Amino acid sequence: MFGFWKTWKALEARGIMGINRRNADYVLKYNKRSLYPIVDDKIITKEHAIAAGIHVPELYGVISTEKEIDKLDAIIGGRTDFVVKPAQGAGGDGIIVIADRFEGRYRTVSGKIISHEEIEHHISSILTGLYSLGGHRDRALIEYRVIPDQIFKSISYEGVPDIRIIVLMGYPVMAMLRLPTRQSGGKANLHQGAIGVGVDLATGLTLRGTWLNNIITKHPDTTNAVDGVQLPYWDGFMKLAAGCYELCGLGYIGVDMVLDQEKGPLILELNARPGLNIQIANDCGLTLRTHAVEARLEDLKARGVTETVEERVAFVQEMFGHIPPVEG
Repeated sequence: MFGFWKTWKALEARGIMGINRRNADYVLKYNKRSLYPIVDDKIITKEHAIAAGIHVPELYGVISTEKEIDKLDAIIGGRTDFVVKPAQGAGGDGIIVIADRFEGRYRTVSGKIISHEEIEHHISSILTGLYSLGGHRDRALIEYRVIPDQIFKSISYEGVPDIRIIVLMGYPVMAMLRLPTRQSGGKANLHQGAIGVGVDLATGLTLRGTWLNNIITKHPDTTNAVDGVQLPYWDGFMKLAAGCYELCGLGYIGVDMVLDQEKGPLILELNARPGLNIQIANDCGLTLRTHAVEARLEDLKARGVTETVEERVAFVQEMFGHIPPVEG
């Protein structure tokens, strides 16, 4: 028992945030329950983002009842690729990604061939709440399939990599690139075996990675290095994430974004209870950074000053970004 407390005290000294601190000091403190539907329902998130002029994957249609499943043909139309997902799903569960059509059937991104009837049955399962938070009845959305930017081709397996940025009161405090693997079935979900790679807030350069709770430097499937990759549009991603505070009103969120090869940065979803593995990927504790932001907020409040999105991003990049080595 003494060894456990000694270890925990060492982690606390490094600013490592545990789940109890996250819930008590940040989720409960900064996130009003009345605003949760904005982030827990992907359709509502999309509506708010579109109204704010923020780009999201195009929504082709929504199915809310068993009877509306008959609309699937009309929603899909002549499209050869699309995504079916639960509006209130979590952790990537319940998502089907269709990459192509084959002999009257559909081919998923992993190569599996499924029928139209199987997709309808899956949508029926979504409606019953099989994949929703709390098991409540849900809606199914059919949307644009993101095509990842070519920058990820050498460091990702099949699916769509995404960028998670944790934001406190409009200030991005930590970022991570999530890379699908064969183990994760092409999904960018760490609990299913995806890789989490830390990202420098100032430059958008990737750092080391974590995979199945192990520190890694190479992707297990492509064997290419995951560190030292320059993510394009980095300042744009940072500003998008910072602006999501005004979008949803929640003070402590995880913002998940993707980089489409044609459409550029897109907001995928928001999370009111972002996980803590991002600390492992960055080899840094969240608490040190959140305390610095809270101190900044107190100082600004005392002076009667409110910072813009650009000012908030500039502050965290200067405060938490890595200093590049001096050349020559």
